Amino acid sequence: MTEIKSFTINFGPQHPAAHGVLRLILELEGEVVKRADPHIGLLHRATEKLAETRTWIQSVPYMDRLDYVSMMCNEHAYCLAIERLLGIEVPIRAQYIRVMFDEITRILNHLLNIGTHALDIGAMTMVLYTFREREDLMDAYEAVSGARMHAAYYRPGGVYRDLPDEMPKYEVSPYKDAKQVKALNRAREGSLLDFLEDFCERFEGYLDEYHTLLTDNRIWKQRTVGIGVVSPEEALAWGFTGPMLRGSGVAWDLRKKQPYEVYDRLEFDIPVGKNGDCYDRYLVRMEEMRQSNRIIKQCIDWLRKNPGPVMTDNYKVAPPPRERMKTGMEELIHHFKLMSEGIHVPPGEVYAAVEHPKGEFGVYAISDGANKPFRLKLRAPGFAHLSAMDKMARGHLLADVVAIVGTMDIVFGEIDR
Repeated sequence: MTEIKSFTINFGPQHPAAHGVLRLILELEGEVVKRADPHIGLLHRATEKLAETRTWIQSVPYMDRLDYVSMMCNEHAYCLAIERLLGIEVPIRAQYIRVMFDEITRILNHLLNIGTHALDIGAMTMVLYTFREREDLMDAYEAVSGARMHAAYYRPGGVYRDLPDEMPKYEVSPYKDAKQVKALNRAREGSLLDFLEDFCERFEGYLDEYHTLLTDNRIWKQRTVGIGVVSPEEALAWGFTGPMLRGSGVAWDLRKKQPYEVYDRLEFDIPVGKNGDCYDRYLVRMEEMRQSNRIIKQCIDWLRKNPGPVMTDNYKVAPPPRERMKTGMEELIHHFKLMSEGIHVPPGEVYAAVEHPKGEFGVYAISDGANKPFRLKLRAPGFAHLSAMDKMARGHLLADVVAIVGTMDIVFGEIDR
């Protein structure tokens, strides 16, 4: 009779298998996991401490780098915290733009998660489909901010600039002939809103394609159904949020329960699972993308009909328009003080949270009245999810660990902040 041996092995640290620089120490009995011990700190970048040495505005780009798949959602929570301390009102058009890009970011995040999760488990085709759609949305990021990933588009008081009236176009090159370029530019003849509207119409069909590829796929279900089961009570006790919580049947979503910006004006549903396993969390993310698409359509419709300012007119928070700065002494002084010293935020403390694609992303900030945060603490959803790794993996096979790490949707920038 074969004797089953016990092993202690390193699962990582490596990027492709573990969605981040995760060192997971597994105690195995044969192929059965007896204990899973996540070790973090290999990507530590001291974001919270660095923010205390930078002005409030200079830390906006740091937020992009926390979760480099959900960039603008990170910026949103940080800007909300500053705005609450300042007590300023963001123009309504900027609020709609923020909500629209939050939902674009949610789709971007879930596309990457579902594509790479399938890739981890062995389904190669899925990631090719999801990255095709990500390209269009990354172009929307680039159109408003000039950057495909680290946008720094949200600012305290609004957004950096209004939506562009035209989209960048592809040009004929050694890699793309005139016929290919014409097809690629078909949706780029109008404004950014026209481009996004075209994407929203196409995306419903793309989601159906994903369902065809994965949802009833026998191998996908064998690898995800009944794996990493978390009950509603356990999910709440572990501090789960987002799809990890809703997959266990708890209908908690900050966009509905604690509405911010204009979410209370929009119509959308909150999908929840029943079984709390990897498969239910996959289905929740799939339906969330459909609901995000629905929200984006509503934002496009409103933004077409309602022009207006996208930044507060408080010149102690946001720089004055360039024409006024060039012709008026008051505005020039405001501009100089803002660029040299930054915003002086009144003393106080605040917690602001958004419904990030991965869960509740929160910013706790303390101001002592200076132009820099006195203390900054970030509430990263992935940190709470990873802490439940031992509970979720225990008793499963070694191959199931990959499925569990994938369903957590981990990005280590926010965990090792």
